[in-house]
Amino acid sequence: MKSRKAKRMAKHHKRHAIGSLNLISLMDIFTILVFFLLVNSQEVEVLPNAKDMQLPESYAEQKARENVVILVMDDAILVQGKVVASMDEVMSQQGVVIANLEKELRLQTERLYRKDTQANIEDREVTIMGDRELPYSLLKKVMASCTAADYGKISLAVLQKSVGPEEFIAMTQ
Repeated sequence: MKSRKAKRMAKHHKRHAIGSLNLISLMDIFTILVFFLLVNSQEVEVLPNAKDMQLPESYAEQKARENVVILVMDDAILVQGKVVASMDEVMSQQGVVIANLEKELRLQTERLYRKDTQANIEDREVTIMGDRELPYSLLKKVMASCTAADYGKISLAVLQKSVGPEEFIAMTQ
C-alpha cells in the first residue's frame, strides 16, 4: 500500500514522462549512411562550371580522373581557377607555346605531384575545358603549352552522350 504522497509523485511522473530514444538504431542508420557516401563519393569528379560554355559531346567510356584543369574562357585562360593569360595576349603572340600557361603548369607539377612521379612525364595529366566552338589555333597553343610543361596525358572535357539503340548498332558494325 502506497502513501498519498507516493501516489501523487507517481501520477506526476507519468504526466511528465519523456519518451525514450533508441540510440543503437540511430547509430546503425548513420553508419550505413557514412559508408554509402564514402563509396559513392569517389566516382564523381566535379569540373568547374562555366555557364556560357557548351562542352562538346562524346561517346567516351572512361571516367574523368582528378588532375590539373585548364579552363579556356572567352576572355582568359585559367589553371585551377587562377587567371594565367588574357585571350588578347594569347592570340597576338607569335609562338605556339603560351609562356604564362607553361609556367603555371610547371608550378602545378611541383605542387601536386610527389618527387617520384615528377620524373614520369607519362603519369602527369591535364584536362582542358573549352567551348565546343573553340578555335583550333587556340586549342593547339594550349595543348602545345601542356606538352612543353611535360604533361604526358592531355584530355578534353566533354559531356557524355547517351547512346541510342540505332547508334549503338552503327558503332559496333
